[in-house]
Parts: sequence; C-alpha cells; structure tokens
Amino acid sequence: MQGVWAAGLGDGRHGPASDPGAADGLVLGRLSGDHPSPGLSAVQLQRQLGVSYETAWALLHKLRRAMVNPEREPLKDGVEVDETYLGGPEVGLKGGRQLLDKALVVGAVEVRGQAAGRVRLRVILDASARSLTGFVRRTVTPGAVILTDRWQGYASLPDLGYHHHPRTQGLPERAGKLLPHIHRVFGNLKTWLGGTHHGVGHDHLQAYLDEFAFRFNRRRTPMAAFQTLLGLASSVHGPTTYDMLYRSESTR
Repeated sequence: MQGVWAAGLGDGRHGPASDPGAADGLVLGRLSGDHPSPGLSAVQLQRQLGVSYETAWALLHKLRRAMVNPEREPLKDGVEVDETYLGGPEVGLKGGRQLLDKALVVGAVEVRGQAAGRVRLRVILDASARSLTGFVRRTVTPGAVILTDRWQGYASLPDLGYHHHPRTQGLPERAGKLLPHIHRVFGNLKTWLGGTHHGVGHDHLQAYLDEFAFRFNRRRTPMAAFQTLLGLASSVHGPTTYDMLYRSESTR
C-alpha cells in the first residue's frame, strides 16, 4: 500500500506528504468494523491528517482507483439494466433521455430473489444502442436474462446472445416498480453522493461510481472488503502520481 499512497505526494506541490500508514488506516478503516462508514470526503481527510486539500483528494482517488479489479467476474443470471441522470433536477428533459448539462449513468444489478446482488455503474455519453449495449457486453455474461424498459437502445440485446425481457414503463413513476432493484441502487447512489460528498463534478464522477459499487457489492462483508482492497492495491495496481490520476479522471 505504501507505493499507492506515497508516489507523487511529497514533491512540494501538493503539501507535505502524510504518513502512508496513517492514511491507510483512516481511510480503509471506514470499510471495516461493526458500523462501517458510508465514506470519507477529501475535506474530512484533509482535517484529520493535517494535509492540503489536493493531497487528501489524491489519496482518496488513488484508493478509488484500487477499487476496480480488471479481472472481476461479469454479472450473471438475471440482471436489471437502466439509466439515470445525475446533476440536478430533471424537469424539461424531452423524451426522458435528453442529456443537456447532466451526467448520464447506466447501471446493472443482479436480481437474487427479493434482494439485489452485485452492481456495475458507468458514465456514458448518451443513451444510444452503441453506448447501452456496449456497457452490457462489458458487464454481463452472455446468456444472462436482461430486464430493461422498452427503450430502443436495448432492442439488439437478443442479437448479442442475451435473453432480453423488456417491460413497458408508461409513466416515469412506474420505473421503480418495473425495475425495483436498479432504481433502489440509483436512489442509494444519489443519497450517498449528496450526503458524503455534497455532489460530484462530471470529470471525476466515474471514480465515485466505482467506490459506490465496491462498497455496495461488499456491504454485508466489510472485513472482506478491507482485505480485498488491500490485495488489489498492492498486487493489481502500481504506484500512481497525482498528475496521472487527474489526467485519467478528467478524460473519462
């Protein structure tokens, strides 16, 4: 973990380098214990470690980068897929998919009876078939049952090897009843972003989606999440600098 935290943080541009062990214990400790925290903002970390905001921000984003396992198993069996907007009120959006200045996020969640399984979230440019089916192909095992509304962007899923079960939505307020699991995920996501992080800019939104998914997928096993993150950070992801992080996040 020391290589993940220390690289690029003590060069004089971002404030004094903090003790990597202290940062690890403070941030990762939020994933374990009897009552794990919903997260930690850069402002909170800045105050507790006594470092600059830029240093705290870089520490947290390096942690978020380590939360994505490039070899993670795709979702399987029954999966709900839908999109949501982040970034303000939705009044005035024509046809339900007009983007304007909002961020469009597509999500997929496994259906396990009355419960939700693992989740995947991704920022997409638009609700076109290319964007939506591309997400499904990267996220869900071929042969799985895909539950969506009847948006035309999902129409080609059977041609890609999926069992597509579209559902007629009608009024917007019915979406939560037709696809309850993914809309519960979206509701939790919006509450988490607004509460812990007080809103997130578009440039770095994907990193926060990755953190939310990591926490959601391990919500019942916080100690396992702690161990998983330690392993990913030390063996999968190499050291990264602040500039590398900022470039990668701002161009997603």
